[in-house]
Amino acid sequence: MLCAACATTVDDGWNASHLCPACHAISGAPLPSLTSAGSPIWLWTSPSASPALASGNLAVIIKAYRRTARITQSALATALGYDTTYISMLENGRRAITDVPTLRRVAQYMGLPPHVLGVTDPTDADFISMIKFGESTIRLASIARESGHSAEAINELWPLVWRLEARLADGHADRAAAQLLGQARAMLGVALGDVLPEESLASAARWTGRALLIAHRLDDVALLTRALRVHGNELRKIGKKPAAAARLQRASDIAPPSERGAVLIPLARTLAELGNAEYFDTTITDLQRFVDSHHGTPLVNPFVVREVHLRGLLATGRLQDATRLAGADTPDAAGVAPQWQTIERVTVAEVFRANGDEAAASHALLQSIATAESTRLPHQIQRAMRAARGALPEVEEAGAAALQRLYLTLPTA
Repeated sequence: MLCAACATTVDDGWNASHLCPACHAISGAPLPSLTSAGSPIWLWTSPSASPALASGNLAVIIKAYRRTARITQSALATALGYDTTYISMLENGRRAITDVPTLRRVAQYMGLPPHVLGVTDPTDADFISMIKFGESTIRLASIARESGHSAEAINELWPLVWRLEARLADGHADRAAAQLLGQARAMLGVALGDVLPEESLASAARWTGRALLIAHRLDDVALLTRALRVHGNELRKIGKKPAAAARLQRASDIAPPSERGAVLIPLARTLAELGNAEYFDTTITDLQRFVDSHHGTPLVNPFVVREVHLRGLLATGRLQDATRLAGADTPDAAGVAPQWQTIERVTVAEVFRANGDEAAASHALLQSIATAESTRLPHQIQRAMRAARGALPEVEEAGAAALQRLYLTLPTA
């Protein structure tokens, strides 16, 4: 189908509304989720369960299942319709199940994909293909977001998330699939955080929180670092700053060296908003060292660091220092995502306003609104309007008109 708002081609599995997933979310409707912490996927995603699955040995798998599910041989025998002695013999390798229907039934009960027990499953080919291309989908979505196309990223990620959740909710457990789902949920939450209006940002925090649930369960340091970072940042955006700081600090503590810069940015923002000037300064110094030593990344670069530093100086009451930094040469913004460019313009405008230069502030905010509208970032328009409130009516009017134009393209979901 085609989205009724933006004419994007929508995956056949999406039927939540006549809008694409991105427009559906922007209109205020939540994206549905299938899995929960009680799903069978949690039985087989722990590091200790992985060797049992990899063995393909029914005896080993049954033992692992009983240990993880904390049930007795007698309870398992009753559930499967066997005698307790038969379960004992299966575990000891003195009996084997060879007929396909029985193996399917056992796999279904234990929340396993049948292929783990050597049974060909018609859906396995599609599943293997999904795993193979899933990481590429996430990488491409990340590139799209960094290029200012967060709505497109959402529309790429949603079908992947939906298929993974459906597979896992049906009891087809796989650690690789769970890891992929965690990555996809995290990226989906971040992209939603770009496009949602401020009143709906809690939805982005919920999606990143779902990624964090998986990361904790899998004991995957890289995924846990990423999930803590994005969840902490979304919590910061909805005003839950102490909780955000706790998650971001933990992410900083465990982050691999290459990931630390991406954590320091939202951590510095949060510390500034909490008024912790000393810790903010230390974090900014660490961030600048990271950029100098790693030559920057699409997310961590001198342009972004400057904006974070400016806002932090304002938030901690150091207007003179902020003014001096705002007057310095601006680093090259080539390749910097549009959302960062809109945020930087708003921050510079706030410095100008604090210094009484309302004309310069108005110009910067109008630039921010134009960029935000062209890249469908409603809460960045709201940010610019808030920075102009009560003093720059022309900016408020321009922002209101931009929001109206944006929302007029969205039929009621």
